[in-house]
Amino acid sequence: MTPDRHDRPEGGSTPAPARHSRKVLVIGGGSAGNAVTILLRRAGIAVDLVEAEADGNTTAGSGITLQGNALRVLRELGVWEEVRAAGYAFGSAGITAPDGTVLHVADDLRTGGDDLPATVGMRRPRLQRILVEAVRASGASVRLGTRATALEQDTTGVLVRFGDGTEGHYDLVVAADGLGSATRKAIGVEAAPEPTGMAIWRGTAPRPAGVTRADLAYGGPAYIAGYCPTGDTTLYAFVVEDSRDRADIPPRTYAAEMRRLTAGYGGHWPEITAHITDPALVNYTWFDRMLVEGAWHRGRVVLAGDAAHCCPPTLAQGAAMSLEDALVLAELLTGPEPWDDALFQAYYERRVRRVRPVVEASVRIGRWQLDGDRDADVPGLMARTMTMLRELP
Repeated sequence: MTPDRHDRPEGGSTPAPARHSRKVLVIGGGSAGNAVTILLRRAGIAVDLVEAEADGNTTAGSGITLQGNALRVLRELGVWEEVRAAGYAFGSAGITAPDGTVLHVADDLRTGGDDLPATVGMRRPRLQRILVEAVRASGASVRLGTRATALEQDTTGVLVRFGDGTEGHYDLVVAADGLGSATRKAIGVEAAPEPTGMAIWRGTAPRPAGVTRADLAYGGPAYIAGYCPTGDTTLYAFVVEDSRDRADIPPRTYAAEMRRLTAGYGGHWPEITAHITDPALVNYTWFDRMLVEGAWHRGRVVLAGDAAHCCPPTLAQGAAMSLEDALVLAELLTGPEPWDDALFQAYYERRVRRVRPVVEASVRIGRWQLDGDRDADVPGLMARTMTMLRELP
């Protein structure tokens, strides 16, 4: 993105409005919302960001696995050095038996290029704080604990009313309000997340000295039990099982339930499991899938991130796809083309050809496990998908 792109004439058409005259509302302060805000502000576009959570989502979550293509976007955002310092970089993944015996170690593909690590694990709240700080430094207007309650579109843009009684008029609204996006429903997009039949428990623990990469055990008491280092002294652990009715699992039992599920694993697991004691630090989530088809916009409201697509974390690409959405959308919005249906459709077409294989592969890997398919080519599918992700989005 170059600083003067909006000053160029659009072929034989009327020159685009100067960037400072354009105003964008970003709904949702997660990875996609924060990233697109930073990039649009860098181009001189005025941005208001509203986030429903009063804490800016800076306290929730355990760990996150960021592969190279996600790191590539974080570098573009100017936060890579902070991410590198806060996280734990590694370049391989291990497959173990339930008893902890290492069966295979494979080098991870550097999907962000050879000048970035293959993978960085870090605590999710720390990543969120880094992005929030970058948003504030960008000069964007940020309002926490605020929801958009109504949108009215006309030929000049979108009038948005907020839950605090205020309103604003915008040239564009970017709906990055997550999996349960209220904006997606409000603009008439009927797609909604569908459960895949699996669920995941996540928790944090001190990192044993011998854990220097992500390890996954397939089989045993659950489908997958794994862990990923998130810093010099921390890791996050997870275990995947059949989804259960949340109402049958009182939150006060979360730590005990995760300990029960991981008690059957050996190797580093006994040390990790012993530290999973606080139910408030354990998260239980179903796996969902969704891909909005046809277009990710209605008029001047555009979907990004989990509001447009989601998939199980079997490829660890959820945050990466959201960050890439922001990168591509900002690139198009800061180019010379008018903000119209053609531009928003170009955004969809460019992203869907990359997001679709990630969603489909992530779901297929889970389906193979649910079906107990012993002939499934999981390594081959992963390799093909990750090779595709080395290409620029």
